[in-house]
Amino acid sequence: MLKNFEDVQKYGKDNMDATMKAWGHMSKSVQAIAAEAADYSKKSFEEGSATMEKLLGAKSIEKAMEIQTAYAKSAYEGFVAQATKMGELCADLAKETYKPFESFTSKTMPPK
Repeated sequence: MLKNFEDVQKYGKDNMDATMKAWGHMSKSVQAIAAEAADYSKKSFEEGSATMEKLLGAKSIEKAMEIQTAYAKSAYEGFVAQATKMGELCADLAKETYKPFESFTSKTMPPK
């Protein structure tokens, strides 16, 4: 009986340690995602404002169309790059959060 109690105690401690590591990884990753989103929002707003100033100063409709086209292309490319980066950050979040529990799944899953 004492052996089983010690096993349960060790399993509980290991589980708590893994949970704390997972929360630490998750906290850091969520902070990185939030910082990245804030930086992208700020950059996007600044670029939009600069484009608006250029549009207001355009002397012809052709120049305004040129400015708008360049902005649309730049904004699209920036969005795709940001979406890729955010996807990578989210994938890393999931991977790093799960990592401390990998040893538990190998212990509790029956062999094939």
